[in-house]
This record gives sequence, structure tokens and C-alpha cells, in this order.
Amino acid sequence: MADSFKLNLTHRPRRLRLSPSLRRLTEETVVKPADLIAPLFVVEGKKAPEVIASMPGVFRFSIPDLVKECKALYKLGIPMVALFPKLDAKVKDDLGSASLDSDALILRAVRAIKKAVPYLSVMTDIALDPYTTHGHDGILTAAKNDVDNDRTVSVLVKMAVLHAQSGVDMVAPSDMMDGRVGAIRQALNHAGLDHTAIMAYSAKFASAYYGPFRDAVGTAKVAGKETFSKVTYQLNPANRREALIEVALDEAEGADIIMVKPAGPYLDIIREVREVTQKPVAAYQVSGEYAQIQAAARLGWLDLEKTTHESLVSIKRAGADMILTYFAKQIAPKL
Repeated sequence: MADSFKLNLTHRPRRLRLSPSLRRLTEETVVKPADLIAPLFVVEGKKAPEVIASMPGVFRFSIPDLVKECKALYKLGIPMVALFPKLDAKVKDDLGSASLDSDALILRAVRAIKKAVPYLSVMTDIALDPYTTHGHDGILTAAKNDVDNDRTVSVLVKMAVLHAQSGVDMVAPSDMMDGRVGAIRQALNHAGLDHTAIMAYSAKFASAYYGPFRDAVGTAKVAGKETFSKVTYQLNPANRREALIEVALDEAEGADIIMVKPAGPYLDIIREVREVTQKPVAAYQVSGEYAQIQAAARLGWLDLEKTTHESLVSIKRAGADMILTYFAKQIAPKL
């Protein structure tokens, strides 16, 4: 005998899930190519793109190949790239002096991209870790047990002006030094570069998820040294309120966009930041997040495309307006 039991329900939320068209109509969060920023790595020379073992599908590009990659990304509807240099050890020193070279690799890359793809926005990293022998984001104190905040900011200011003069649309101080956003804004304005925007790495945590990135920019070999710890300037992963203090300071100092990094493990921070600022919010799906999804997919444990999409939806749902992700090129055609 068939079970004739029937609930007398006024509200049946499943009604709006029963067909693909209804599910599309009621979808609350949509990720599109225009929401994505593609981080790219650049190296000297004209060599073929270099594979980064810990980041499958991500490469270090020479400038000619970087330009080709940027053209491809722009055709996919991705509006911005974020550039990171991988430098030869011979140009590095304790002070990160190469960061102030007017013909630095990163600046030549910017000029080449803006000439070839003028409508693609370009953002550059403002920090000293790719340029220093010790791998820190700034200049060390005399005792070499911390970063000299104010001395570092003085270099970052000059670096930001050089980048803006080379044509970047946005500079992104990722160093977490106190006061650097305000100092950079003042210097840009004074140099007549008030049109150059600032995306501040405002809530950047001292995360274990950055390992593959350090492989990509050549700072991984200094990891493990006593002087390598960045906990005196990057945020404690346990601290929520401290992150909101940093966000408020950066906004007051003139940041145009506020960033949270990493993204996936810090969705609660993204949501809180979204609720306390009217500025656009960016989130960086970092190298470790990318690598773990790729690794699990290669082992057959996860569906790569579905997991990638879900990870990006969760970041946007939490409140991010834009996402820096190494999946940008792979996922854009499917959005």
C-alpha cells in the first residue's frame, strides 16, 4: 500500500530549486571574469615559460611571453593583472636596492604590457621581499631581529612613485608596515600622480598558505632562517579585531581598495570588512589555496572545475568585490 502522507506546507523552498532556469533566476552570487585579477610572475630573458612545480598551470614568463599572456587574459574579459618579479640572486642585497632601479624588470614589464594591451589594468606589488637577500618585506634593523618600519616606508614610497611613473594603474603595498598607505598617497599626489590608485593589503595574515608563492618569486630558500619570520608585521591568524583596526587605518590614509589575504581560510574577515567599509573589497586566493585544490584534483579526490568555482563563489559571497586568483585564466571561459 502506497504511503499517502502529505504535509500541508505553505512554504516549500525546494519549489525554486526544481529546474535549471529557476535555479539561475534565484542565484544570489555570481562570479564573472570581470571580478577576477590574475597574478603573474615575470623573469628576465627570452626563455620559455618556466614551470612552477608547486603551482601546476602557473608559470614565470619572460616579458614577451608575459605580454602574450596579458593579451589572452584581456580577451577572456579579465580586467586586471597583478605583477610579481622573480629576480636573479646577483641583483639582490640586504637593502633591496634594485627596487629603486628605474629600469627594473617589473617596470620594463609594465611598459611593455601597457603599450601592447593599453586597456588592461596593471597592478604592481610594493614590497621589498623579491629584492632582498633575506626575503623580508623591508629593511632589517641593526640587530637584524625585526624590520625597520619607517626606513622601509621611505623606500616603498620611492618605489611606488617609480611604478606609477611607469604607467601602472594601481600600486599594492603588501608589506604591512605602519603608515605606508598614507605616505604613498601623499608622495603620489605630490608627484602629480593622484590618478594612481592604491589597493592596500590591509588584512594580510602571517599565513602558512604562502609557500608556493615563495617558490615562484625565489624566496623559499631563505625560509626557516631565524630572521625570516614575518610575524612582527603580518597579522596573527587568530586576530579578528586587529584586522579591522588595520582596515580602518588604511582607509583613513587613502586606500582606494581594501584587501584581505588569504581568502578562503579568512571568509569571516572578508565578511566583517565588507560590513565596516564602503570601499571596494578585494580578496587574494593565495598560492597555497590554489595548490591544495590542484593537488586534490590530481589525486582524483576533487572535481577541479567544480571545486574551483565553489571556492570563488564562497569568497564573493563573503563580500569580496574582486578576487586575485591563479585560477583566473582557467575558470574565466567557464563563467
